[in-house]
Amino acid sequence: MKPVSSGYADINSIRLYHEIYGQGEPLVLIHGGLTTIGEMQGWVQPLAKTRRVIAVEMQGHGRTADTDRPMSFATMGDDIAALLDHLKIPKADLVGHSFGGATAIRAAIQHPDKVRRLVVISSPHARSGWYPETQEGMGRISASMAENMMQTPTGQLSQQWPEPQRFPQFLDKMGRMMSEDYDWSADIAKLPIPVLLVFADNDSISQKHVAQFFALLGGGVKEPGWQNTQLSTSRLAIVPGYSHYNFITSPEAPEIIRKFLDDPLTNPPAGAAAASQVAPASEKTQ
Repeated sequence: MKPVSSGYADINSIRLYHEIYGQGEPLVLIHGGLTTIGEMQGWVQPLAKTRRVIAVEMQGHGRTADTDRPMSFATMGDDIAALLDHLKIPKADLVGHSFGGATAIRAAIQHPDKVRRLVVISSPHARSGWYPETQEGMGRISASMAENMMQTPTGQLSQQWPEPQRFPQFLDKMGRMMSEDYDWSADIAKLPIPVLLVFADNDSISQKHVAQFFALLGGGVKEPGWQNTQLSTSRLAIVPGYSHYNFITSPEAPEIIRKFLDDPLTNPPAGAAAASQVAPASEKTQ
């Protein structure tokens, strides 16, 4: 499958590269750290059979060149909202993997009016959710890795940047950002939209944290009733046989996402009625 269109959006002091596949309701797909759209094709193509998939490459990734702009998940969350404005899309579903999951979370928190549903794949709600050795590894990302990283798709595509010599500096910025502590629990509990959490059974995030994340969304905290009258609009999927590092090869993940998006219980009504009919997670647990 080839993209219907591709190009750059000049937003927030960067040129955000994106490709659009398929037709239907819009879905923004955000890659993991140090990967690109190319590595996401196993998910892009099945999702694009029924959706208009907008695949993006975030700051410093792939064809989106790094600039002097500081790097933060909050800023990149704003980038997603600005991209939707650029494409004249008032509201979309967001799907993010790992680093992209954190970006999608921030976009939903900061711009809830632009997000219909949120899918978070292999990403925690707090940095402490990563296993200690994973936190240590993320913090070691730096310019010293530049020579080895040049062999990856991310490094190779950086040669197309207007200033390819920025790549080592970008790795320093990435490492600093991944070392910063965060905990978005309070904001996540207030999200007014259905959320799907997807993790591998051998992910880099602890199962204890996964359960806590789902509980923040009102999931798995009470008996739903034998007729499912109190079923949460948020969902949790654990996919067996994968780790954090090969989960992107999972054919199960896009099918789980599609089922979530097609579920009548997760389809918020359009327009102003949506706010009154889809309660925040904090209310769902009452």
